[in-house]
Amino acid sequence: MKKSLLNIATFGAASLFACLGCATPPADAPIGYIGPAIEGTHSKVGTDPGAISKMGAYHLKPTGNDQIAAFSAGCFWGTEDIFRQVPGVVATAVGYTGGHTDNPSYEDVCTHTTGHAETVLIEFDPAKITYKQLLKVFWENHDPTTPNQQGPDFGTNYRSAIWCFNKTQLDQAKQSFTEAQSKLKHKIVTEIQMKQPFWLAEGYHQQYDEKHGTHFCPIGHGS
Repeated sequence: MKKSLLNIATFGAASLFACLGCATPPADAPIGYIGPAIEGTHSKVGTDPGAISKMGAYHLKPTGNDQIAAFSAGCFWGTEDIFRQVPGVVATAVGYTGGHTDNPSYEDVCTHTTGHAETVLIEFDPAKITYKQLLKVFWENHDPTTPNQQGPDFGTNYRSAIWCFNKTQLDQAKQSFTEAQSKLKHKIVTEIQMKQPFWLAEGYHQQYDEKHGTHFCPIGHGS
């Protein structure tokens, strides 16, 4: 099914419930497994936003005039896949933020005791796409009215959140919240906070949909 850049919400039940297995590697997958490559699959979007692999959870260093953003919108496989299709996005990676423990594993986060949310870290070129436009992609591609849930996925790690890297982002995020709420009947539960340490997820989670040639975690709009 063809996917729209800003509207990837219409999927059949079979596709939706594929997300029941989200973020679960094959049973016999070795540590560090990243999944099979898809022949002919190639993306010009990078995989190291803010040089996270070198700079670590506390210090990010985007290239040149690039900027950093981070969004939590349920299963990070599908969320990352959406943002990797947006022109102006330079690099993405998935991980965990908003918690109270350092360097959590996926298994740790799934206990719902660490406080982390599945999150996509984004490096973008503001000359090609603005932060306000990224916020539009965020609001239009998940349901911000369901607390600790997206589609069939339940838990605090699937909550909706915007992580801001400066006051300008914070102000724009709050304004976009108000605008999004005006279009919905149900109350938006999205958290808006300043950035917290971002911990890279395991290798097999990175660019999962791109590697497997499918969109595993489609989620609907709010209402």
